[in-house]
Amino acid sequence: MVDIVRLDIRGGGGPRPGAGCQLGTRESRESRESRLQAGSSSPGEAGTLRQVFLARNRTREHSLPLRQVRLSLDIPRNFFTERMLRYWNGPPPEAAGNAEAPGAAKTPEPSTGPAPCPDIGELRSLACDALLQESFYQKKKRPFLYRDQDHTPGPFLTQLVSTLAASLSGRNPLLAASSLDLNPEVNYYWHHGNEVVVHGHRKGRVDPVRFQIDDNPHLQIRVPKQLPEVVPLESDLGDVPVIDHKPSKLPLFKKQYENKVFIGTKVADPCCYGHTQFHLLPDRLKRERFIKERLEDQIEVVYRSNGIASLFAWTAAQAMYQGFWNEADVTRPFVSQAVVTDGKYFAFFCYQLNTLALNAETIKNNTRKNICWGTDSKPLYDVVEDGNVKGFNDEVLLQLVHFLLNRPKEL
Repeated sequence: MVDIVRLDIRGGGGPRPGAGCQLGTRESRESRESRLQAGSSSPGEAGTLRQVFLARNRTREHSLPLRQVRLSLDIPRNFFTERMLRYWNGPPPEAAGNAEAPGAAKTPEPSTGPAPCPDIGELRSLACDALLQESFYQKKKRPFLYRDQDHTPGPFLTQLVSTLAASLSGRNPLLAASSLDLNPEVNYYWHHGNEVVVHGHRKGRVDPVRFQIDDNPHLQIRVPKQLPEVVPLESDLGDVPVIDHKPSKLPLFKKQYENKVFIGTKVADPCCYGHTQFHLLPDRLKRERFIKERLEDQIEVVYRSNGIASLFAWTAAQAMYQGFWNEADVTRPFVSQAVVTDGKYFAFFCYQLNTLALNAETIKNNTRKNICWGTDSKPLYDVVEDGNVKGFNDEVLLQLVHFLLNRPKEL
């Protein structure tokens, strides 16, 4: 930070702003400076008196008030948010979607591949140990502001997923060959619709509307083989509502797109298919804040929008890694799963990508629909008191185990 003095010219009869320091004649100024220096005790004091005298003289003769301001030298070049969640007004209808992720059907439980039933008592013990390790045994300090999720829920989710995946790898060969990513980056870029350029040298031309999702899940599991399809590729489970509003009219920040497609690894990685993502809700979207603001009907909206947008970006990026795009649509569905949680409440989603033909030219005769199944959020436990986990919900744990045991039929 640097302190500066700036001239704030408010009158029309004063000098130009760039010539604000050239006030008075040269002879009078030099004579006044010599008198000031003669009566001062040090050169530094003389300079200070000179600045005060000139400032008073300019203010008195030309009505140029001086105002002291502070100039920041480290203004960030990019101050927009990287990612925002899309909010929905109330629960979705039979099939819900948006411009980025067209299609979302809601059912109680996604379909999963067959797998042997594990010992629920052993798995419950692993989950409780992970929870107690992060919330009771460790003497953690008070978290920083808006860092509660990094304090306990984040480490708990990491330990829970890694422990369960290692325990279930003997029952699911796909998990034994999988890759677990911590805080990966997932990106997808696409066109949908057209717009007329309003400003600039290309004014009046028609351009496609560009979209990009930049996602950062907490964890994700990648596998070398695809998950099985839930429904056939050409299945029609209902109509998809059309949103006519332009993205610029929505409460979203508009930033420069980067035309980036990334699944969390490079193309040469053998684990190029998505199995399950785990998303941790940020502190600004905590359940307690919605209850305090009397917005209980928006709690599930956060989980649902996160699951739909994240899974659409992940499955679409996987399809492009296999050589498909809007002009060469997919010949097989791409299926991935997601778990969205705040550390206590868990919601489960399964997404099947049936089409990438979403631009203005290819969507006209496209009858395929992308489909998402999801559940409402349910608590894994009630409270942790005196080294005990009370009110543990086996139903949520079993749903998480079924997601991890999902695999192709041939395995």
